[in-house]
Amino acid sequence: MARLSGRLYLGLLCTSACHLLVTQMNRIDRLFGLVTLLQARRYTPAEHIATHFGISVRTVYRDISALGEQGIPVSFEAGRGYFLVQGYFLPPVNFTADEANALLLLEALGTTLTDHSVQPHVAAALHKVRAVLREPAQAPLVHLATGIRLHVPEYQERHLAYLTPVQLALASRRVLALDYCDKQGHRTQRHVEPIGLVFYNFAWQLVGWCQLRQAYREFRLARVQHLAVTERPFTNQAPLSLADYLASLNLPPAA
Repeated sequence: MARLSGRLYLGLLCTSACHLLVTQMNRIDRLFGLVTLLQARRYTPAEHIATHFGISVRTVYRDISALGEQGIPVSFEAGRGYFLVQGYFLPPVNFTADEANALLLLEALGTTLTDHSVQPHVAAALHKVRAVLREPAQAPLVHLATGIRLHVPEYQERHLAYLTPVQLALASRRVLALDYCDKQGHRTQRHVEPIGLVFYNFAWQLVGWCQLRQAYREFRLARVQHLAVTERPFTNQAPLSLADYLASLNLPPAA
């Protein structure tokens, strides 16, 4: 009985140690993820962090404190959230094989479904991914790259170069000047306050407030003859979000 009790005690001790080790490793992974999340956003509220990692706000406070103890400069601004002090960057980390494979698939999607303004950046980003992979992980990635192909309809519009400037206008809330030709062949000059990009039926659509029509309109990028990002301010004082605009269309739910 004494021997059995000793074995049981030892087993429980090993189980507890393993559980503690796994818990600590999970927390270390989460702390690295937290730094990456803070790096990717200017401000991040505690509630967003809690939702992102599936933890409580109290645990977020403890994790932020742990980062500070390790010398990582995290600050806080009321009404906005946590942020990394300017100048701090997490050193590059290696991607896992699954992460690298996922990015490779995204490269195939990006080079096929975007336009000439985006495609070089997609290729450059994946080149950086390959550069940080250890040598044993690079060979399978090269092999996988030869086994992914996307076939799209011939009318897929890939000759354009508008997506990058449209993204710039969206991010900086700047008005776009369009020389637009509608499906009847009528050309008009438009100034559009962009709220989003939508990809459907293998075509990119710009959604925005048209200053000429004083209403929200969709513009198929393939029909844009010329596009420029201006310094003109938005005039619509209560712009819709893209999600709100799409909800107002009462589209049928996706299958």
